[in-house]
Parts: sequence; C-alpha cells; structure tokens
Amino acid sequence: MCNCRFNCVVLAVIASIILGAITTLLTITATITVTPAFLWVLLGIAVVYLGVSYFASALSTPVARCRCFCASLNAILIGILGTILAAVILLAITFAATSIVGALITGALIFFFSLIITATVCFVKCAYGCERDN
Repeated sequence: MCNCRFNCVVLAVIASIILGAITTLLTITATITVTPAFLWVLLGIAVVYLGVSYFASALSTPVARCRCFCASLNAILIGILGTILAAVILLAITFAATSIVGALITGALIFFFSLIITATVCFVKCAYGCERDN
C-alpha cells in the first residue's frame, strides 16, 4: 500500500509553476533571452523522452502500482507534450525580446520542461518503493 499523505507530484507541479513564473518575469524585463539553440535542445530532450517513454511502455508488463506511479507518469507525459508544443511555437514565431506573449510562452516552456524533470524524480522515487509504507 502506498503512502499518499505526501504527494510528490503536487510538489513537482508547484515547483514548476514557480520556475515558470520566474522565467516569465525575467523574460518580460529582458533579463534573459531565449535563443533558437536553447529551443532546439529542449525540443530534442522532449522528443527523446517521448521515444523512451514509448519504448519503455511497449516493453513493460502491466503491474499493480501505486497511484503515485500513474500520477507521475501522467505529469511526465504532460510535460513532454507541453515542452514540444511551446518549443515549436517559439521556433515558428519570432517574438520581440520584451513581448508579453513571448514571455508567457517562454514561461510555459520552462514550466513544462521543469515538470518533466521533477516528475521524473517522483517517478523514480515511486518505482523504487520510496512512497510505500514500511
């Protein structure tokens, strides 16, 4: 039985929202800029994550898991698809350095990418049984 009193995925989403908001503010003030090379790297990472997730799901056998297992896997997939979408939008449309729309999409990109990373940590934590009662 899983210990559901402390949900790792909720903390992952909160941390990602904070990072996305900070990125949006820094982009609006032109403190940071996003280069096309950075966008291509994030797009590549998300596509590789999607491929690995696909092949891992094709090779795995269904087993009874905790709710944290499915929740973290859902968060990873949402992060992957959001990162791909936001990176493609930012690559396709050129925004001014202090554009509010560009800053919002950049914040969404960092939100989704950090969601991939933090949800992966939750997934590994759950897969190795760290969320189970002893």
